[in-house]
Formats: sequence, C-alpha cells, structure tokens
Amino acid sequence: MKFAIALYSPAHAPSSRRALLFAQAVLAGGHEIVRLFFYQDGVHSASSSIVTPQDEQDVAAQWRDFVTDNQLDGVVCIAAALRRGVLDADEARRYSRPAVNLAAPWELSGLGQLHDAVQSADRLICFGGP
Repeated sequence: MKFAIALYSPAHAPSSRRALLFAQAVLAGGHEIVRLFFYQDGVHSASSSIVTPQDEQDVAAQWRDFVTDNQLDGVVCIAAALRRGVLDADEARRYSRPAVNLAAPWELSGLGQLHDAVQSADRLICFGGP
C-alpha cells in the first residue's frame, strides 16, 4: 500500500512523534511512503534551528534522519514555512533575510505537492492540526 503522510504539528508535539512511529511502521511493514508533507506548524519539524532539551527526544533530528536514511520525499509547504521563518538559502536571499534554517533533505514546495501525493497514494494519513 502507498501512503502520503501530512504533519500539521511541530516536532515537540506528541502527534509528531506518533507520525514518525507510524511512518517507520509503514516502511517496516513493506509499504511505501509516496511523500511526507509538512504543513502549518509542522514546518518547524524541518528547521535546523530547533534546540531540544537534553532530557527530551530530538524528534526534528529523528525526522531528518528518517527522511535521509530512507531516501524519502520530505516536502515543506513554502507558504507555511515563510510565514514561520523557515527558509532555505534561495528564500533567505529572495527576502533579504540573514538566516537559513532549512537544508537537505527537506524541499520547499507548494500545496500542489500534497495534492499530487494524494493522487499517487492509496491513503492520506494526517497528524496534528487545528
């Protein structure tokens, strides 16, 4: 089965950890992840500026490692990211901002990428949200 997974909450929220565990179980079960789409506050999970307290799990780093190790398509909604100050080098340059806090394996793209993933997947699973 092919899954598209959308995450609406930041790395420190319990739903982010649940989403990561679900995604790991999907691959362990022999299924496929078409795309991981980080939207709304979920874009914070892709920020390299997150500093996790020593007594907590670094879920943002776990997401980064999971996407990298499994060569997954980790897409961060560009509109949500810009609104929350999550910028790659191109966007920081475009908006004359001094900081870059989004790097590989993440890719900034539009909401159309979520629509495309839904068309390719058998199931869309969403975590977090309003």
